Amino acid sequence: MDMSWSQQNLTRRRALAAATGLAAGALLPPGPALATAAQYTNPVIWQDFADIDILRVGDTYYASASTMHYSPGAPVLRSYDLVNWEIAGHSVPVLDFGAKYDLNGARGYVRGIWASSLAYRPSNRTFYWLGQIDFARTYLYTATAVEGPWNRLTTISTPYYDAGLLVDTDDTLYVAYGNTTLSVAQLSPDGRNQVRTQEVFRTPSSVGTLEGARFYKINGQYYIFLTRPANGQYILRSSSGPFGPYTMRQVLLDLRGPIPGGGVPHQGGLVRTQSGAWYYMAFVDAYPGGRMPALAPVTWTADGWPVVQLVNGAWGTTYPSPAVPTPPRQVTPMTGVDTFDGTTLKPRWEWNHNPDNTKWSVGDGLTLRTATVTHDLYWARNTLTHRIQGPTSTATVQLDHSAMRDGDRAGLALLRDSSAWIGLKRDGGATRVVMVTGLTMDSNWNTTGTGTEIASAPVSGGLIRLRANADIRPGAPRPGTFSYSTDGITFTPLGPAFSMGNDWRFFMGYRFALFNHATQALGGAVRVTRFEVSTP
Repeated sequence: MDMSWSQQNLTRRRALAAATGLAAGALLPPGPALATAAQYTNPVIWQDFADIDILRVGDTYYASASTMHYSPGAPVLRSYDLVNWEIAGHSVPVLDFGAKYDLNGARGYVRGIWASSLAYRPSNRTFYWLGQIDFARTYLYTATAVEGPWNRLTTISTPYYDAGLLVDTDDTLYVAYGNTTLSVAQLSPDGRNQVRTQEVFRTPSSVGTLEGARFYKINGQYYIFLTRPANGQYILRSSSGPFGPYTMRQVLLDLRGPIPGGGVPHQGGLVRTQSGAWYYMAFVDAYPGGRMPALAPVTWTADGWPVVQLVNGAWGTTYPSPAVPTPPRQVTPMTGVDTFDGTTLKPRWEWNHNPDNTKWSVGDGLTLRTATVTHDLYWARNTLTHRIQGPTSTATVQLDHSAMRDGDRAGLALLRDSSAWIGLKRDGGATRVVMVTGLTMDSNWNTTGTGTEIASAPVSGGLIRLRANADIRPGAPRPGTFSYSTDGITFTPLGPAFSMGNDWRFFMGYRFALFNHATQALGGAVRVTRFEVSTP
């Protein structure tokens, strides 16, 4: 997990108070004949996936990311070439860490799933996800396939802050963790308990903060890969075992990144391809959209230290594509059309906090029944979110509002700690399409504004299309615009452009969000029959 590049030494604890094992993958045999494309372009994913952990199992690559208060949490990404990725599932099916994650008397904004770890254990062919919650304890989930089902294996009383899980070559489980003071824990063979923990390194004051641990065993050496928020990456090495002693080397500092207006690539993980090549997947602070994954090749010095390969002194915008076996199939795009067929939501979707599962369904479109009586969208349950595709993209939703009731509010939002939306208000038996802005939170994530209606128009019938266009190029606040259509052909702009801020402190970037909540009484519903994210 990281901060903004403009606040290099502000730790997460201060911010909140103020407001795998590669060893296993490396031993797998090479795949079939290698195929390469010419080049890839960074960011390899222009969506918000931060605090990346990455590994390879056979010919498949996996990565995990932070999701804070969104549910399900800890998405698992899958790729066959390190460049094209899909969302395969989530390691944390529900944030059952307290009522605040249900929007029940309290809220979990900017809590929940921070920098966590994903590893694979060949001995039992099982994936492990490990992360601490609320500085209180650590949770460990397992699955035999990343799609799930994921089940909680154990809870450990030690909160492993920004943890990296290592499956050693002898099958022992180790965890590297900490902020500035780094420790290593050994788990029991079944992974359920802590056997030992020991401080292994104290960051020199000249460096400042180090966190975001990733733990590796490479050529018999133990490495802890660490970030200096939010402009550097360092690595520790031990030749004497997982408990050290460790020596430190700088990997990068103030390195120009591949996204104009964005920050320094940092906080990610190392992975080895089937042919023995190494890559570093980091993320780039790129608000208002969030933190975007970028990939660069890595070489190793003769004495065993990693070196990021640069282009003209910077993290390259393009590099030669990794030499990997021909992918067995194309990955599922992260954008495009969803008609909400089937029996479950596709893994591209995450709820704002845990949903009330009695108040939504899929199959014949997505039905959202009102789950909360409130005038505050930040308190409303069952708001469904979708990452914005950069650098610019448009979300269009087809919505049947014929079952709305008086006092209901439903629509499409650009959601963050400062939000706006286009949607429907039903009052006194009449329905209007409106644009609302001024939904705001303070630095403690309490609501300071529930929104002001800026523009409106009467609508008739039961079907409307709502559209939000989002410019998430980093470096400055960017515009979001709204429009609607009653015939599916002509879209009419509604309201002024909304300014999406590029402050980092909410951590997660702006998202498209579908919502339906009541202000008078429950009982109303809307049905989303089509949702599409398109790029220019």
